[in-house]
Amino acid sequence: MAKGVYKTNKKDGSVYYRVSITYKNKHISIGSYDDENTASQVYCTACDILFKPDIYYVNIDLHTSSYAECHIDFPYSKFISLINFRDNGIYIKTPIYLCNKAFLYFLEPGNTLIFSIDDLFYYSHHTIMCRGGYYFVNDYGMQTSILSRFGIRSHSVKGKDYIFRNNDEHDFRYENVCVVNKYNGVSQIVKNGRIMFQSRIHINGDFIIGTYGTEYEAAIAYNKAADMLEPVFPVSYTRNYIEDISISLGGVETRYIRVTAKGIGKCPDNHVRPGQEARVHFDEVMIE
Repeated sequence: MAKGVYKTNKKDGSVYYRVSITYKNKHISIGSYDDENTASQVYCTACDILFKPDIYYVNIDLHTSSYAECHIDFPYSKFISLINFRDNGIYIKTPIYLCNKAFLYFLEPGNTLIFSIDDLFYYSHHTIMCRGGYYFVNDYGMQTSILSRFGIRSHSVKGKDYIFRNNDEHDFRYENVCVVNKYNGVSQIVKNGRIMFQSRIHINGDFIIGTYGTEYEAAIAYNKAADMLEPVFPVSYTRNYIEDISISLGGVETRYIRVTAKGIGKCPDNHVRPGQEARVHFDEVMIE
């Protein structure tokens, strides 16, 4: 039996060959193959990837790799993982290559994403998939858009609700993704030279609730309109989850302040806990 190749049997008794390699005291499984010759070639290629950096490498400036130098069907994800392990000393199962304060995620040849280093732990344990330009991961058994990590809703429109500051749609670093409209029914408009926020709700067409000076006010107005409409119309509206609300009390002198919060009801179908009662979490209440 060739080095690094292990013969084994499937449940139906048929034979297949597993390939693995040990590097820096780390045992790494490469894959399984139907014949010993192919398995042996894969093992030899894995050795070359680890010990021939002049041939097999990642270009962090161009976000490309020399995968084309592999003359056999070597797993692309393993190709990137081995090079990252060789160059950076960390083995990551997903196709990640570490850079300075960022990392590259190689989905397939010609399609590479870049993320902030803050997201490393998450994407080290979640495989990104792509379908028709839609990038998602399986999270708790659900397809979750990678845009959701920026607070971008699933039906948001690029160019209207969010933008890529450098126009690179593969650059998912936090400083590059700008959320313009992050609340349901709220859109940013310019009125008399001022940035305002318009709140709309759908009732046999879009109905303008009002125009407000802050997106928080517009989002709250949408929630209140939804509360009024749901008992009358057979429609379920997704409420806005609002963070970091600041309220001016107008200089009123008082000894006590009471904060009353009302939950949105049941979690929507696209939530990780659909149908369960939604919770209200207070992180901090700061009085200045």
